[in-house]
Amino acid sequence: MEDILNLSFDEMWDKVMACDQKYDGLFFTAVKTTKIYCRPSCKSRKPKKINVDFYYDINKVEHAGFRACKRCQPEVDHSPRTELVRNVTTFLINHYKEKLVLQDIANSVGVSPFYLERLFKQETLETPRTYLEKIRIDKAAYLLCSANLSNLEICYKVGFQSPSSFYKAFRRLMNCSPSEYRIPAKKELL
Repeated sequence: MEDILNLSFDEMWDKVMACDQKYDGLFFTAVKTTKIYCRPSCKSRKPKKINVDFYYDINKVEHAGFRACKRCQPEVDHSPRTELVRNVTTFLINHYKEKLVLQDIANSVGVSPFYLERLFKQETLETPRTYLEKIRIDKAAYLLCSANLSNLEICYKVGFQSPSSFYKAFRRLMNCSPSEYRIPAKKELL
C-alpha cells in the first residue's frame, strides 16, 4: 500500500516542532542548509522554517542529496513490522474524517483485525482506535487555531460522531475544553 500522506506543510512543521513520534517514517524533514534529513521526532536543534523541505519517501530525500541525521537515524527501521504500522498510520491520517471500525483498518493493510490490534499495540503502545482519536484531536486543535469554524463544526469535520465524545476526548488529551484551547491561541495571534 503506497498512500501519500494528507498533511499540509504547516501541519508537518507543527509535528516537527512538537517532536511527534506518531509521524516517524511517514515523512522526513530535510534541512536545505545542512543537507541533513531527520525524523519528525528528532530532538536536534530545530531549523528555520524557510530552510525546510518535507519528503514522504526516504529514497527521494537521499536522491535529493540529503544525508541521514546521526542523532535520530531516520534510515534505520527499528522493527520488522515498521512498514505495516506505517501503512496503518498513513491510512488513519488520510481517513480520519470517516467512520472507521477496526475491520476497515485491517482490510486496508490486508491482515486480520485481531492481529492488527495486537501488533499495533506492541509497536505503538496504543490501539488503532486510540491512535485515531489522537489524530482527530490533533486536527481539531489545528483547526481551532487556524479556522473560523464553531466547535461543533470542527467536531464533525474531524470525524467524531457526537459532540460529547469530541469534548470528552479533547479534554482528556489536551487537559482543557476546545473553547479554552481556542482562547489562548487567539491571544497569541494578537
